[in-house]
Amino acid sequence: MPKHTLTALAMSSLLLLLGPAQAQAATPASAPAVQNSDLDAPLFYQLLVGEMELRAGQPGVAFQVLLDAARRTGDSELYRRVVNIALQARAGDQALIAAKAWRESVPSSIEAHQTILQLLAALNRPGEVAAPLQSLLNLTPEAQRNAVLASLPRLFQRSPEPARVYSALAPVLESASQQAATRMMALLVQARMALSANQADKALALTNSAAQDFPNADEVALMAMDLMPERPAAEALISARLQRQPDNHVLRVAYGRTLAGMQRTADAAREFRLVTQAAPDSAPAWYALGALELDLRHPEEAEKALLTYLSKLDKLPADDAEAHKDSRQQAWLLLAQVAEMRGDLRGAEGWLAKVDAPQRLMEVSYRRASLMARQGQLAKGRALLQALPAERDEQVRAKLMAEAQLLREVQQWEAALAVLEQAGQRFPEDANIVYEQAMMAEKLNRLEQMETLLRKVMALKPDHYHAYNALGYSLAERNLRLEEAKSLIAKALQYAPSEPFIVDSLGWVEFRLGNHQEALRLLRQAYASRPDAEIAAHLGEVLWTLGEREEALRIWNEGARRDPKNEALRETRQRLKAR
Repeated sequence: MPKHTLTALAMSSLLLLLGPAQAQAATPASAPAVQNSDLDAPLFYQLLVGEMELRAGQPGVAFQVLLDAARRTGDSELYRRVVNIALQARAGDQALIAAKAWRESVPSSIEAHQTILQLLAALNRPGEVAAPLQSLLNLTPEAQRNAVLASLPRLFQRSPEPARVYSALAPVLESASQQAATRMMALLVQARMALSANQADKALALTNSAAQDFPNADEVALMAMDLMPERPAAEALISARLQRQPDNHVLRVAYGRTLAGMQRTADAAREFRLVTQAAPDSAPAWYALGALELDLRHPEEAEKALLTYLSKLDKLPADDAEAHKDSRQQAWLLLAQVAEMRGDLRGAEGWLAKVDAPQRLMEVSYRRASLMARQGQLAKGRALLQALPAERDEQVRAKLMAEAQLLREVQQWEAALAVLEQAGQRFPEDANIVYEQAMMAEKLNRLEQMETLLRKVMALKPDHYHAYNALGYSLAERNLRLEEAKSLIAKALQYAPSEPFIVDSLGWVEFRLGNHQEALRLLRQAYASRPDAEIAAHLGEVLWTLGEREEALRIWNEGARRDPKNEALRETRQRLKAR
């Protein structure tokens, strides 16, 4: 029997319901001659009843009637309609029944197999995935199989049981990796699934295998970037790739962004400097470099990069420039911070005056409040923040956090803690608010309160590595419970293996334990990635203790140039009587 489309069915039903006169009016005068369909009367009425039941709000009845019709006709479009009816009724199991019937009726239908796979993922039934996935790959033309494999991580990204998903898919992916056409993609998809299942070592091994067979594939390097936060050894694959092709700017930009996300600001800035030197017309690279130089407290370099970025935007066609409108306003905000860092408060206000995007209101207001506080008008700055809209929870939270940060900037620890406690009452389960309360308690030397709050953060969010690091570092700083401090910091590093501030904490606790050479190694690593003034204070003290006093002074001077008011650096030099 020929296939009958639902569009034709809908028109036939409409004509029947309208009656002769209305039907004649609904038919265009120039319509071609009607060709009789092979659709028999029982099937026609079955389809019509199904559609009428659906319109009458009876999706369950419509599903059964139309599924029976689909089985009788083998019509893929009708099966698609039945699946959609079940999905609209949020009846996932019924949708899967229809999809399986579709596959049995039309075994060569790629769409039927894809639908089954999608429904199994949505229903979290990974144990049933292997067979339909293998069938789908067998049906799919060889040139399109990589696309099927590449879709799998996204398809299962919301699964609450990634380990089960990986276990179910691994045999099919292993089989696909033995075929030349799909080897690279199968290895990388398996690596990504393993990473999602917290099997980072397996993911690294699979990525290494892909790199050996496909050394010049950007996809392998991109997978290595995703692995870097968990397994720092993956970075060697990226370095080797960029050494072979140093002008691969797209890959270098992605590498720079990965480094920035890992708080390795100095390393990220290095990569973006290389991009701007080799491809000076790349506007996004100048923007990224400006933000990183600002984070490194290099105001002159940040200003140059950001102004270059804006000049590149000015040369773009109007449509392209409009697409960059938001990032242009963000560049003005960064330039305001540059001016503030240099003490040019009027210049900072000038940049802020350019920003008129409503979604930037909080950022602009905070920067204005900061300028007021620096001029002795703290109360006025707080009033500015307090007057901001607070119609939604996120606005209330943002206002309170901004006010607390403003007070923290001017070292009003008690007032900052009071604001954060107010935020905590409104949002008691917000781990980040509790964490900020702990940091203020630490500033006030309320160590018991700080530890209680940090333990609460760990309970609310077990992977909140900043909490483990903060407690471990606070103990090490006070020479208390050093082995426990080291254990806490090591746990933080499990979640963020290369985060410079956590590496700094581990170096500092090793120093407190008397392991000076290990402390030196770790602190050099941390300072190379993030030349922060506080890390400089720690590294300098270890060098000073080991007799490397000239290098210690050099490191301290570098830190002081970046952050002249850093308390840790000043205290260290005063304590050691190092001028």
